[in-house]
Amino acid sequence: MRRRDVPAGGGVPEGYDPKEFEPFAVTVDLAVFTVRDAVLHVLLIRRGQAPYAGAWALPGGFVLPDESAERAALRELAEETGLSEARASGLHLEQLRTYSDPGRDPRMRVVSVAFAALVPDLPEPRGGGDAAEAQWVPLEGEFEAPLAFDHGRILADARRRIGDKLEYTSLAMGFCPPEFTLGELQQVYETVWGVALDRPNFRRKVLATPGFVEPVGGAAPRRTGGRGKPAALYRAGGAAALHPALLRPVVDSSGEGIQR
Repeated sequence: MRRRDVPAGGGVPEGYDPKEFEPFAVTVDLAVFTVRDAVLHVLLIRRGQAPYAGAWALPGGFVLPDESAERAALRELAEETGLSEARASGLHLEQLRTYSDPGRDPRMRVVSVAFAALVPDLPEPRGGGDAAEAQWVPLEGEFEAPLAFDHGRILADARRRIGDKLEYTSLAMGFCPPEFTLGELQQVYETVWGVALDRPNFRRKVLATPGFVEPVGGAAPRRTGGRGKPAALYRAGGAAALHPALLRPVVDSSGEGIQR
C-alpha cells in the first residue's frame, strides 16, 4: 500500500521505534467450574515445570501470535477438558478481566486475560501443555496450599462473578445438561450460592420468569428415579436476562435462605 493510500489515523508514525518499549507476553487463564455431587468444583492443573513446579494452578497458556485471547481461551478449554473445540465452543465461556501486575510472573512481564467457563459434569480431565496432572477440585474450605501466580485472586473473582450473574441471567444453564429437572436447576443455585432454597417458591419463580425455561415437548417427558412422582424435564427457554431477577436469598441466623 502506498503512503497516500493509508487511511486517516493508520500507518506507522514517523520516528516510531518499537524497540523503545519493553516486550511482554500475553496469556489466558481459565476458571472452569462444574457441579459434581451437589458440590461446586473448579478445574485445576498441577504444574510440571518452573515456575511453581508442583503447585496447583488454573489451566491456561500463552496467546499465540496468530490468535486472539478468545481463540486461545477456547483452545485451552478444549485441551484441558478433552473436548473437541467444536463441542467446547458450545460451552459458556466469558472474559472475566485482565490481570497486569508487573510482578505476577517471575519469568518476565506477563499480562493475563482471564476467562470463566461453566460446564456440565464431565469425565476426569487430562492435563495439557506443561501440566503434570489435572483434577476437578471441590470448592469446599481452603486449598492445601496457595495457587500459583495470582490464580487465587482470579479464582475468587470468577466465583464471585458467577454467583452474582445467577441472579439476573440464565447463566445457571451452563451447569445443566440440555434437558434437566427443576430440582437439578435448583441444586445448581443452592450449590453456587451455598444456601438452601424453598422448593415450591423456587419452582414458582422459575416458571413465572418469561423465557427462563420451557418444557421438553408438548407434554413434558419425565425423568424417573428415586421415590415419588417422576419429574418433568425442561430446557433453556432462550432468555439471556431474567425479568424479574431471581435474587439471592438473605441467609438468616439459622443458615437458611430466605428467598426475596
